[in-house]
Amino acid sequence: MWMADLGAEVIKVERPGVGDETRRWGPPFVAGESAYFLAVNRGKYGITLDLTDPAHQRILQRLIEKSDVIVHNFLPQTAEKLGVSYEAVRAINPRAVYLAILGFPPGPYREEPGFDALIQALGGLMAITGEDERPAKVGVAIVDVLTAWAGLCGVLGALLLREKVGRGMAVEATLIENSAAALVNVAQAFFLTREEPQRLGTAHPQIVPYQAFPAADGLLMVAVGTDPQFRALCGALGRPELADDPRFATNPARVQNRELLLPLLAEILRQKPRAHWIAALKKAGVPAGPVNSLSDLFGDLGLVGRILLEVEHPAVGRYQTLACPLSLAWPGNPLPPPRLGEHTVEVLRRLGIPIS
Repeated sequence: MWMADLGAEVIKVERPGVGDETRRWGPPFVAGESAYFLAVNRGKYGITLDLTDPAHQRILQRLIEKSDVIVHNFLPQTAEKLGVSYEAVRAINPRAVYLAILGFPPGPYREEPGFDALIQALGGLMAITGEDERPAKVGVAIVDVLTAWAGLCGVLGALLLREKVGRGMAVEATLIENSAAALVNVAQAFFLTREEPQRLGTAHPQIVPYQAFPAADGLLMVAVGTDPQFRALCGALGRPELADDPRFATNPARVQNRELLLPLLAEILRQKPRAHWIAALKKAGVPAGPVNSLSDLFGDLGLVGRILLEVEHPAVGRYQTLACPLSLAWPGNPLPPPRLGEHTVEVLRRLGIPIS
């Protein structure tokens, strides 16, 4: 979908009569279409092929022959069986960039399927998300999203390299490796100390104060990233002496003494509403804002107005969705998510394949 937003013509291949599993992931459904499918299939032409049928495999080979990029998420043995291994694709089209999305790298887990919630558990995210002994998963399929970004990045790099060397290449993105790579500073701290991280809810393991606090009317996020910002925070809260306290004067000291500092800040912040604190903290140069609901987020065009897109669907009607946030050089592709097999005849005709 993001490739379509960046100008690619994308053809989605689904199984006849069954289609993409996300067509059935719901509710909610509108006019028989799942919100999940609508969210990730805009901008694509949709065709159906039975890849166990030799005639349909020949059609797929024609598509491969004419395509710049091939994307699939089959397990390796399945890809081999269906004729979409990299070796098979390269034999048809040596210039093709081949993107395989998998759960796991080569090794003992290679042929196991990857699902986001499982990968969040295996991949370290649930080790640091939640509070105390209560792990939580991120509320969206974040590893799927991270892996999609990695896949897009790899494809763009491979296309650039193809301009230099004249041939395509295989790109692979795995869910587990993207989950682990997303641990960034938390992983580095573990490598250096071999100490398991704590689950800190909205707080940060290496920066204090950097978390949500209850104000009088809701949660307020305060993100103090520097010592000068902490001094400004203390002034805005009417407690400038806290910035001179050696227990809190530097970030390492604040991290070490978070159990002393955070209750002091919480007691002050809960006395007044969020709007008061946001105005005061912004004026002081301290990053702060509300913990938004989705109504708050999508009602604030200053935050997301550039990536909101209107789509006209033949069954659902006109609805709002999200465009790729990568660049505004290309407008979001308004082609609605395809109904199952909607463009099969059109695509086959363009390939010069007779329609029986």
